[in-house]
Amino acid sequence: MSTDPTKKKDDHVSTSKALDDEQRVKVLSPGMLVAKRFFRNKLAVAGLVILVAMFLFSFIGGMVSPYNESQVFRKTDHVWKDYAGATYNKSYIFTTANGAEFPAQGQQKFILATNKGNDSFEANDVTYGLEQKGEDYWAIYSSESVATVLTLKGKSTYKQAGNIEITDEIKEGYEEAVANDANTFEVDGTTYTIEKAGRENQITISGEIAFATKKVFSAAANDAEMGFDFQQAALDAIEAGDASFEYDGATYELTTTEEETSTEVVKNGEVYATVSNLLVSPQAKGVFLSLSFKEAVEQAIADKASTFTAVNEAGEEETYQLQTKNTQYVVRSQKATTVNDTYSGPSKKHWLGTDGNGMDMLTRLMYGGRISLMIGFVVIIIEGIIGILIGGVSGYFGGWVDTILMRVVDVVICIPAMPLYIIIGSVMDYYKIDPRIRIYALCAILGIVGWPGIARMVRGQILSLREQEFMVATEATGVRISRRIFRHLIPNVIPQLIVIATMGLGDVILMEATLSFLGIGVKFPYASWGNIVNAVNDVYVLTNFWFVWIPAGFLILLTVLGFNFVGDGLRDAFDPKMKR
Repeated sequence: MSTDPTKKKDDHVSTSKALDDEQRVKVLSPGMLVAKRFFRNKLAVAGLVILVAMFLFSFIGGMVSPYNESQVFRKTDHVWKDYAGATYNKSYIFTTANGAEFPAQGQQKFILATNKGNDSFEANDVTYGLEQKGEDYWAIYSSESVATVLTLKGKSTYKQAGNIEITDEIKEGYEEAVANDANTFEVDGTTYTIEKAGRENQITISGEIAFATKKVFSAAANDAEMGFDFQQAALDAIEAGDASFEYDGATYELTTTEEETSTEVVKNGEVYATVSNLLVSPQAKGVFLSLSFKEAVEQAIADKASTFTAVNEAGEEETYQLQTKNTQYVVRSQKATTVNDTYSGPSKKHWLGTDGNGMDMLTRLMYGGRISLMIGFVVIIIEGIIGILIGGVSGYFGGWVDTILMRVVDVVICIPAMPLYIIIGSVMDYYKIDPRIRIYALCAILGIVGWPGIARMVRGQILSLREQEFMVATEATGVRISRRIFRHLIPNVIPQLIVIATMGLGDVILMEATLSFLGIGVKFPYASWGNIVNAVNDVYVLTNFWFVWIPAGFLILLTVLGFNFVGDGLRDAFDPKMKR
């Protein structure tokens, strides 16, 4: 028995540690009771730990990361690029004499004339003559009218027909040629042709202005001169079967290659040019292809090889790829180039690799978490403000005010949310709205569409609370209406609001992720977990680069799960019937 004289006989000493113990309840505030209930819920605590980890990862992690959100990493890589094209030429190549012109219309009329077997054609009011010098080798002459001559009783009358002035020398040359029954005469080095047509004759100037051939000339040096006269002399010698030809005081020898696919033009013992049917041209301007390279291409085509070796511009041997596209060939060379370090696997530099734009995935996930969490909280705040205002006013006043506001709630609920999001997203895409403004617009749209649930909950709670004694007391003491609603009614709804808001955060994050996945939410260069997961639209990325989308999906799963755990824990903690 206790001998303490200060203790009274009826004093009660509690030894129980139960939360509902009478003495402990007396010393715990309502907030402490809620906290005790919450922290005794293991799932709620786990959810809270998850959310704290997500906030630290997103906000603190982005601050300590050595990279920024849109930093692009590049690397030097060797890629195959188109270097040259090759094809066996089946079209005529037109070469004009110095100072002469052969229009595009003349080239078209030439094709028609040769197909029909004609020896002349007209183009741009000029008559052209044709002479076939060999297989697929034609000389093209022009015939320009100089004058029309009418002869009556031995007297000739000259009428100028072109731009050439009819001089006395031309008249004398014409009369002498007619007297000698000749068809041509020469004056000052120019040959004139007489075309007889009864009493009226035509004086014309005829000369070779171009030739057409399917042979391709390739020079051994970039500065080699291969003009009209040189090519004509070489072609004439090849068609005549000559072993050499003279041009500009120099002798050029002609030799046929072993494969008999081309003819080499040799000057002073060195190959000066080649003539063949293979046209090899560079893809880039200003690039000169050597004869050895063209010969290597021709040999690779003949051998049907996919690769070949040739000397490049730097004088070094290089391996080239040869690809066939229909009747054309593409030569590709391997070039060192700087490219984005896309889809790089996890490494010491990039713990989760890089994405399709060459950006660090871990950093993008950190910044993406900021935007996803920010959108969730902003949307819930907007929904809460609108829902509390509409629900509080509707529940307190009732009557026609309640009827009107609830019909507004019904209308908003009936709005098809997803089609609305898609339409607004398409409009913003059309007007190319700034990506940051899109984030604010997304928050506003989600908040405006999602408030009816909170409004209905607040209305229902206030309808119950407004009839209780403390509200009768506020009315009796003359407290103004706004103070009654926002000072006495709304605070009593806060616990339910916290639960709804906490569980609604997960839904908002999922909705944002869905919209960003569909391409109508957060736009590049800003990251969100939703638009990061958007990479799975590509099946190749889905199956080969797991580190691009699995981490973002896992973070969405954890965050939503955390909010749901916390929401369930708060709901149980605020329930006065809960004992533990």
